[in-house]
Amino acid sequence: MNKTTSVQIKVITGSTREGRFSDKAAAWIAGELKKLEGIAVEVLDLRDYDMPFFNEPVSPSFKTEPYKNEAVARFTKKVAEGDAFVMVTPEYNHSTSGVLKNALDWIQQEWWKKPVAFVSYGSVGGARAVEHLRLIAIELQMAPIREAIHMNGEQYFPVIMGKTTPDNLFASYADKAASMTTQLLWWTYALKEARGEK
Repeated sequence: MNKTTSVQIKVITGSTREGRFSDKAAAWIAGELKKLEGIAVEVLDLRDYDMPFFNEPVSPSFKTEPYKNEAVARFTKKVAEGDAFVMVTPEYNHSTSGVLKNALDWIQQEWWKKPVAFVSYGSVGGARAVEHLRLIAIELQMAPIREAIHMNGEQYFPVIMGKTTPDNLFASYADKAASMTTQLLWWTYALKEARGEK
């Protein structure tokens, strides 16, 4: 596939709480992706998709028509558009947030055969949240890439306490962002071609 072919990458915020950091991290990594040619980037803010806890009698892997919930339908459509994803996650109790897990649970086919990268923050850089997300992604038939961005607590906590700015934190992860996006795009083009999409 010609690498100038446009691909769509969706960046998903993993927190909706007041005073969250995920919107800032999502905007930053989206900005890094937008510097590259042939990439269309959109941030999917879960605040804009007020989905209830998954409560359908039919699993999304067996559904034959869209779910009727309006927010779920809109989110599903956006996921279907994506060729790849970056999930921005905090770490809550050694795992990801409930709102992100719920968003993943509502969808099946639209995730299939697409790569996903992770940006995490918190204790031990949110690594435990990402490990859980990798397992979930595999069950959703996604391809979680190896490279990830883990914002360590000693760098992240001063930001939330107002002792430094998010920009200072993000600048220290520029090289990791470049490495992650390079790997994500390799998988994005490879899987897009394998899916037979142009």
